[in-house]
Amino acid sequence: MTYPPPADDPYRAADPYALPAAPPPAAPVSWGPSAAVQPYSGVPGGYGYGPPVSDKSKVVAGLLQMLPGFLLGLGGIGRLYAGHTTLGILQLGATLVGWASFWCGIFLILPLFIYAAVWLWFVIDGIILMAGNPVDGQGRPLRS
Repeated sequence: MTYPPPADDPYRAADPYALPAAPPPAAPVSWGPSAAVQPYSGVPGGYGYGPPVSDKSKVVAGLLQMLPGFLLGLGGIGRLYAGHTTLGILQLGATLVGWASFWCGIFLILPLFIYAAVWLWFVIDGIILMAGNPVDGQGRPLRS
């Protein structure tokens, strides 16, 4: 009596009539909105799909950055409003440096250049906030 070879025998010839192995199952398809694409009300007159929009306004952020910067040399308020706390605090520190250089060196040229550079930074940053595509602290685009 002969016995068949074991199934894990490496010397056994392959069966020429065996079916190929089945492919792995495909990933399930999701037809609804996923976590990456959520409905938002950024489309006028209805709902659309796309990135979530911030509850902060880019016009308000730009005006809060530009007007105090233009009139008083005070910057960082618009960035703090938009949620960029690190840049806002850095600009408030630059405000103090600009004011100190202006009042301590009123008859010198270099401190006036420092104050003018800080002033120009705040005004240009306000224009960029209003005219560009700024995002808030969480990376969401500011609404118009």
